[in-house]
Amino acid sequence: MEKYILEMKGITKTFPGVVALDDVSLKVKSGTVHALVGENGAGKSTLMKILTGVYEATSGEIYLDGRKLDLYGVKDAQEKGISIIFQEFNLINTLTVAENIFLGRYNDSQYINWKQIRTKAHELLERLGFNFDVDRIVGTLSTAEKQLVEIAKALSYNAKIIVMDEPTSSLTKKEIEMLFPIIENLRSNNIAVIYISHKLEEVFQICDVVSILRDGKIVGESDINNITRNEIIEKMVGRSLDIEYPKRNSVLGETVLEVKNLSRNTKIKDISFALRRGEVLGIAGLVGAGRTELAETIFGVHPADGGEIFIKGEKTAIRSTREAKEHSIGFVTEDRRGTGIVIDMNIPKNITITKLNAVKNRWLLDKRKEEAVASEYVDKLDIRTPSVNQILNNLSGGNQQKVVLSKWLFSDADILILDEPTRGIDVGAKYEIYCLINTLVEQGKAIIMISSELPEVLGMSDRILVMHNGTIKGELTGEDMTAENVMQIAVD
Repeated sequence: MEKYILEMKGITKTFPGVVALDDVSLKVKSGTVHALVGENGAGKSTLMKILTGVYEATSGEIYLDGRKLDLYGVKDAQEKGISIIFQEFNLINTLTVAENIFLGRYNDSQYINWKQIRTKAHELLERLGFNFDVDRIVGTLSTAEKQLVEIAKALSYNAKIIVMDEPTSSLTKKEIEMLFPIIENLRSNNIAVIYISHKLEEVFQICDVVSILRDGKIVGESDINNITRNEIIEKMVGRSLDIEYPKRNSVLGETVLEVKNLSRNTKIKDISFALRRGEVLGIAGLVGAGRTELAETIFGVHPADGGEIFIKGEKTAIRSTREAKEHSIGFVTEDRRGTGIVIDMNIPKNITITKLNAVKNRWLLDKRKEEAVASEYVDKLDIRTPSVNQILNNLSGGNQQKVVLSKWLFSDADILILDEPTRGIDVGAKYEIYCLINTLVEQGKAIIMISSELPEVLGMSDRILVMHNGTIKGELTGEDMTAENVMQIAVD
C-alpha cells in the first residue's frame, strides 16, 4: 500500500449561497511535484487555503503523514510543516532577508541572537543552491529573489509540503529557469510541492502528477506521463476545445489611430504605425522591449516627448488618461489588481466608474441604474458571481478580468489597448475572452493586443508589430506570422 504525506478526504466548503468545494479528496506523496489545475473559480485556492489554515472546512478530514490534522490558523499549519507561497508575497520590504525569514521568531530567550539568525538564513539559502547577502533589504530584491526568500522561510519551518500558487506569473523566462532547479532541489529533499498553474507547459515540464478541479470537484487525476494537454483542457472546461483560438469574420475599415514618430525618454523611440477598425494589432517582444511603455504613452499615463497621435485623422494631444478616454480610447492594464479594478468595491461600481454621468440621477449616483448596467454585463460576458453586488476581491481572476473589460465596453471606447489580457487566467476563461475580442472587432472596434504569450499573439492578431529596445523592429502579416520570425526580430 502506497504511503502519502498528505491525504485530504471528503473536503467540502460552503460560503453563503455558494458550494466552493464538494467532497474533494486529494493525495500527495513526499518528494513529488503535484499539479493542481482548473479554471478560475474551480476551487483550487479554496482547497489550498483549507490545507494551510486560512479557511476551516465545512466538512472533511486532513491527514499529514498518516495522522489526523487539526489546523488553527496559518501559523499552526506552518509549524506542522505546511507552507504556501502566494502570488503576492508575504514579505516586509523594509526588513532584511534574514529578518523576513525568521519574522516573529527572533526570541529564544531574553536577547535576540542576530548572528545566529543570519547564519541560519544563510544556511537555508545555501540549501537551495544560492549564496547572496542575507543582510540585503527585501525591497531591493528581484521578484525571483523574493520568491527564493519565501521558499527559504518555508524551509525554516521544516516544511514537508510547500504549496506554490502561480509561482511563475510575475517571472521572466530567465527567472523561471532559475526557479525550476530549486523545485527539483525540494523534490530531491523529499519535500512535496503542490504546484498551482494555468501554464500547462510548465505542468508537463516540472510535475509528476496532476489533479484537475472543475466546479468544486476533482474530475481527474493522472501521472503526467499518462495524459495529454488536450485531455487536461477538456476535463478543466467540461467540453472539447477543438480550436484554441476562435476564428472571426471582421472587415477592416478606416484608420482610427495613427502614431507618427512617437518617443518618450529612452523607453520608446521614433515609433510609427496605424490601426484600423475591425483589426487586432498584436504587439510582441521580449520583456523590457517597451510594449507597455508604448501603450501607456498612447493612453496618456506618461506624456510623449515627441511625435504625433491622430485619432480618426485629426491630430490629437493626449496628455492625460482623461484626454485619452475623451478620445474613446480604453486601456486594460497588465496589472489587473493594481490599476485595472478597485478590489474592495463591488461589480457595479467597477463597471460604471469610467462613465459616471450615465448612472447619475441629477447630482447623485443612482444605485438602481448602476445595478442594471452591471446585470447587463454580468449576463453579456457570463461573469460568474453569486450576486451582482459582489466585491471584486471575492471573484476569480478570470471574472475580475471580465469586469475590467465590461468597464471599457460600458464606456463605449472605439479603440481598446489590451496589455496581457489573459495573464493568470485559465484556458476556459481565455477562450471566452478571445471570443469577446472577436465580437468587438466584428462590431467595428479596433484593438491593440500586447502579450508575452507568443501563441496568443499569433493566434489572435491580424498583423504583428515586433518591438526591441524601445523601437519597432519589424512588422509581420499573413504567412510570415510565425513564432520563428517573431523571435528572430525580437532578439536581433
